[in-house]
Amino acid sequence: MDIKFVKDKETMAVTASSVIAEAIRQKPNLLLCAATGNSPTETYKKLILQKANFDSSQLRIIKLDEWGGVLMNNPQTCEQYLQQYLIRPLDISPERYFAFQSKSEDPVNEIARMQTILTVNGTIDICILGLGLNGHIAFNEPAEQLEPNCHIATLSKQSMQHSMASEMDSKPTYGLTLGMADILQSKLIIMLVSGQNKKDIITKFLSKQITTQIPASFLWLHKNVQCFIDEQIV
Repeated sequence: MDIKFVKDKETMAVTASSVIAEAIRQKPNLLLCAATGNSPTETYKKLILQKANFDSSQLRIIKLDEWGGVLMNNPQTCEQYLQQYLIRPLDISPERYFAFQSKSEDPVNEIARMQTILTVNGTIDICILGLGLNGHIAFNEPAEQLEPNCHIATLSKQSMQHSMASEMDSKPTYGLTLGMADILQSKLIIMLVSGQNKKDIITKFLSKQITTQIPASFLWLHKNVQCFIDEQIV
């Protein structure tokens, strides 16, 4: 794992976005798996500022996870976040954007649909991740066993305290997410960690102890991870 301590979120965003932009230049039809939340926002903004330097007309984007049981037009969904920061600014057409539906009539069929989409489109080229306060990545929550593929997740207390969920009038009742194997098969993983509230979990993560109680710890087994950490939280 390549750990990069950066002086602030601005530096993190500039550096990480340049890695993504260069990868798109090298492979225009790249499959990008996009996380949501506070940590990747500035990186996405910086990526958009560079879009004159790469061709996004073939770029494919798959949503990492979604709050379940809420309407897709809820402003706090992952859907609305990605539409704002990536899909519309990069002019990603519907046939090149693959997304969990937040309020599917049949969530079991929904996760099966997304797993099929992932299988058909091939291995994820770049997977963008944040780090949850309890060590989760996507909605792969701490547990005795972790799910390998797309699944319906029971949301932890920490996940329900996330700013996106806490600001919803109608609260999510479950999560929809790619699984650990889906993520770990990515060719490149970029994890962005910022925020003073991440101090305790980043200390545990950096211990390199691999445990299902800290799902992000499994990233230590991956051969190509770039982990950007705001040095102010260490």
